[in-house]
Amino acid sequence: MAKPTPLGIKRLEGIHYYVRDLERSRQFYTRKLDFAETWRSSPELVKQGRQQSACFSAGNIQVVCSSPYGEGGRAHRFLSKHPDGVGTLVFEVEDAARTFALLDERGGTMIDEIQTFTDDGGTLKQFSITTPFGDCTFRFREHGGYRSLFPGAVPYHPYQGGGTNKFGFEEIDHVTSNFQTMKPMLLWLEQVLGFEQMWEVAFHTSDIDPKRKSGSGLKSIVMWDPTSGTKFANNEPARPFFKSSQINIFNEELRGDGVQHIALSVTDILSAVRGLRAANVTFMPTPGSYYDMLPERIEKTGIKTIDEDLNTLRELEVLIDGDHHHAYMLQIFLKEAAGLYGDPAAGPFFYEIIQRKGDRGFGAGNFRALFESIEREQQQKAGPAGPANTNERGGT
Repeated sequence: MAKPTPLGIKRLEGIHYYVRDLERSRQFYTRKLDFAETWRSSPELVKQGRQQSACFSAGNIQVVCSSPYGEGGRAHRFLSKHPDGVGTLVFEVEDAARTFALLDERGGTMIDEIQTFTDDGGTLKQFSITTPFGDCTFRFREHGGYRSLFPGAVPYHPYQGGGTNKFGFEEIDHVTSNFQTMKPMLLWLEQVLGFEQMWEVAFHTSDIDPKRKSGSGLKSIVMWDPTSGTKFANNEPARPFFKSSQINIFNEELRGDGVQHIALSVTDILSAVRGLRAANVTFMPTPGSYYDMLPERIEKTGIKTIDEDLNTLRELEVLIDGDHHHAYMLQIFLKEAAGLYGDPAAGPFFYEIIQRKGDRGFGAGNFRALFESIEREQQQKAGPAGPANTNERGGT
């Protein structure tokens, strides 16, 4: 069977994130992550779209946050059903007309026809489609010299002291989404978008202790577009104890399938994490026993040697994984938005920070290592405990 024609995706350029409190997001991105606030919606666009929007940029990453302005807009509709969350993923493509035609031919469901906008720099062509990602849509954009971020956006100078990207953010590495059942998404990614399977893992706490009466597990399959390197990790809960799986809990909190986290690559994760911690960014904790077992893991996985000091990894709680000589990845996960802000309405979405050093994987070894270390610490504290939130944030 011949491989499907690539859609001509160049990159995943950004996300559209719907939030109830735009000022809170502004403070987080500009003051803590040191993103620049580059664009804001014009008063006319606010009135027309019934939502206020701002774009925060670092490296090749763009995060547009929108909050409702009255009722009837897209932000209001999304937030009437969900806590804060990702409502659109935005892709840059080579040729919008060609991408549109391929998607239409393969059964993609278009929301609109191709729209063309012009400014003094050139043109922008874009269209959107529905997806099996719950209420998250995809937008495809062909940039033809168009200067504005989007029609109705006005440039904005970042706040004093912000926007230098001092933590070295580069681009979106991958998107991870959770589903009650992921097969429809996998088939859609393959047959409509033309993606290929890249990686998979399945794990459950009952693998460690079959006698336990509770636990948490998942199945994860990564699909990707080899031409652009765009990657989607897709998770579903695993039996036994389906309802207690962190994947199921996420879906209950989001009130549907959707984007769980987005991984942002950095040039130097150790300096980035050290700086982010100093800026009071909160990360998911890693048990100390994870690092007690790390030298043995590095040897057994075949990595053999790493450039980083193990004590520094322990201090910063950065995770490491890989499967061949001196090729590995380093990763860490921020707390979910609800935890960061102390507000359940902020939702279960979170960010991962990742640095790849020759490894293309998604931290499969970290699943087992984190599960085992958490189980070990629970045993030491005498008495079984439920699965920690860290469990399924140690991979993808």
